[in-house]
Amino acid sequence: MSAPLPTPTGVVVAVDGPSGSGKSSTARGVARELGYRYLDTGAMYRAMTWWMLQHDVDVQDREAVAGQADRPVLTVSTDPDVPHVEVDGHDVTAEIREPTVTRAVSAVSAVPEVRARLVGIQQTAMAGGGIVVEGRDIGTVVAPDARVKVYLVASTQVRAARRAADLAHHAATVEATHASLERRDAMDSTREISPLTQAKDAVEIDSTSKTLDEVVAAVVDLVRSAPAGDA
Repeated sequence: MSAPLPTPTGVVVAVDGPSGSGKSSTARGVARELGYRYLDTGAMYRAMTWWMLQHDVDVQDREAVAGQADRPVLTVSTDPDVPHVEVDGHDVTAEIREPTVTRAVSAVSAVPEVRARLVGIQQTAMAGGGIVVEGRDIGTVVAPDARVKVYLVASTQVRAARRAADLAHHAATVEATHASLERRDAMDSTREISPLTQAKDAVEIDSTSKTLDEVVAAVVDLVRSAPAGDA
């Protein structure tokens, strides 16, 4: 029986994909398995959106959002077992998952000033590697030199069922969630700045018929077999 491959140090693992594809669960699972840190970039955009809504900023007004983008103080945990987000010292881990934030986050995320600020924070957090970063533009914009890039997909029906289950306390139906996901996909894929797209060198993994453990194992194998490099 061969010994397991050692865990490489200093590796940045980029996990991209649309909503409901399983990015968060997969990224946290990989981070735990490898002893890496974990960064949920989507939570950062949600936190920014939450702040805009709390301060009555019209999220459809790009200039208004851009003018406030440098005000919120964001703190995001990189512990995969205790993922939490703070804005101005207030824990908003639960609040940023509310439907009002979900409906507004694509508009806020499309503002260049918001993306520039948050990408800078994300790249600082990635320094030194040993981190799994999930989002929509990690392999293409945030960490284009990441040694391991994964693009996670799943059928829209499966994604809708998963997201509806996550939002059960909001009485979300699969049908309504399906429609919401399609709108979000369209907005994220067609925005001018950092659209949702698969990096050319990313490995696509379809999680439609796979268990979470199977997806995590596939990504861990990619990391452990990755060639030596700087990222």
